[in-house]
Amino acid sequence: MGSAGERKRVLIIVQNLPVPFDRRVWLEATTLQQSGYTVSVISPKAEGFDRSYELFEGVHIHRYSLPIEARRKVGYVAEFAYCFLRTLGKSLRIAIRGPGFDVIQACNPPDTYWAIGLFWRLFGKRFVFDHHDLSPEMYAVKFGRSAGLIPSVLTFLERMSFRTADVAIATNESHRRIAIQRGGMEPDQVFVVRSGPDLERLTVYPGDEAWKRGREHLLVYLGEMCEQDGVEYLVRGVEHLRRDFERDDVHCVLVGGGPHQERIRAYAAERGVSELCTFTGRVSDEVLCRVLSSADLAVDPSPKTPWSDRSTMNKVMEYMFFGLPIVCFDLAENRYSAQEAAVCAESNDPLALAACINRLLDDPARRARMSEYGQRRVREELAWRYSAPHLLAAYETVLPRGSAARTRYSFISPST
Repeated sequence: MGSAGERKRVLIIVQNLPVPFDRRVWLEATTLQQSGYTVSVISPKAEGFDRSYELFEGVHIHRYSLPIEARRKVGYVAEFAYCFLRTLGKSLRIAIRGPGFDVIQACNPPDTYWAIGLFWRLFGKRFVFDHHDLSPEMYAVKFGRSAGLIPSVLTFLERMSFRTADVAIATNESHRRIAIQRGGMEPDQVFVVRSGPDLERLTVYPGDEAWKRGREHLLVYLGEMCEQDGVEYLVRGVEHLRRDFERDDVHCVLVGGGPHQERIRAYAAERGVSELCTFTGRVSDEVLCRVLSSADLAVDPSPKTPWSDRSTMNKVMEYMFFGLPIVCFDLAENRYSAQEAAVCAESNDPLALAACINRLLDDPARRARMSEYGQRRVREELAWRYSAPHLLAAYETVLPRGSAARTRYSFISPST
């Protein structure tokens, strides 16, 4: 794309997870960088990701400390306000003293960064809304209310994100319909960029029996443990496997951290299955790959809600890469992603979840067919390489090739 001074420049904002731990955001950032863009990212710090600045794989990463981890409504408001101000300050620093940017890509939740996008549009910048989550629906799951002041505010903030955006990036067709129907965007403004795995970043290792803790079968769960993720359904499922199906040959490894991990660990003890569950916390990519390479079956226990039914679970496609048959509840986007690689249990019923696990563990031939199908589908249809062109097409819409990297309103210095 020419010399450094002609490179188009992108600033990505994410609050939910640090980078490069946030796999989707990191894939987007590195894809843009490898395609000739100068890319900066602002994210919070976390354990293992505590440098305020680093240049990693060609991407400028700027992080800020997160002094609180919200649990209640007031805490969420305080966290969002704090992160907003820190992000705004970082964007000013990147503009004045860093490489600058021509486009801001804001990843939700929360749906507050449209205001930063609106501010920078005064200086000729473009705004891309990367729509990861349905915030009004997520609030309803966490707090049990879909009507009232706060859901109305969240819907307003989501609408403003869409109205401010030059283009929107949707994780699936369900989110694309939301952008058009609820956000008022034109169909040609919304690009579906699925969160498929990067095949080059994942490695299949020989299975390690140590993860099974002396038992015959290994179940695995991958992901952050938040209230909406339903990990307690998996714990109940393990309890049913022992009590109702008289299985004492199963161990379950739960990979990931999150605000509810300790609560889930305590819940496993309460249900009397703590010795059947290993909680690893956040782990390196290598350890993650080794666990998934050792498992017999994977579980996504997300309960069916208006949020989860329209959300793509990244873990499902990573399970498929490792050839793991999947048991999950009957969610629309899970059905699309996994298809014949998954067995769907009756929604929100841990006994039904356990029954599906039990049948699959006793049917190795079916597991083998599901494994082969899932691996083929990921490699031929769902891998990140099939999503990357859609991301680049969205950027080609806001920054066409041949356009000046610096707008006539820009006061930002070129990359140094």
